[in-house]
Amino acid sequence: MSGEQTAGAGGHRFGYIVDRMPLGSGHGGRQGTYVVRDYETGTHHSFMYADIVTEGFRTIRTGERVRFLVDQENEEHACYVIRLDLPDAEDYYQ
Repeated sequence: MSGEQTAGAGGHRFGYIVDRMPLGSGHGGRQGTYVVRDYETGTHHSFMYADIVTEGFRTIRTGERVRFLVDQENEEHACYVIRLDLPDAEDYYQ
């Protein structure tokens, strides 16, 4: 998808993950804060793994495309982050 995507109904935004900042907490010291860049505005929003909407492991990789909402109480925070580039499960078992 290109950077030409715009906000859809309900305020959904599209962007991609540009950074992960480990905090050293959580199980095995792996919990961290992620940063998503909005395709349309270029602004950065941060979020935690708990904001990722998925089944199974809540993880995401730098460069992945996502759809998200901006928290109305804190515009620097992304919430309801949905991964758009889900890898094939077979890739993990080779």
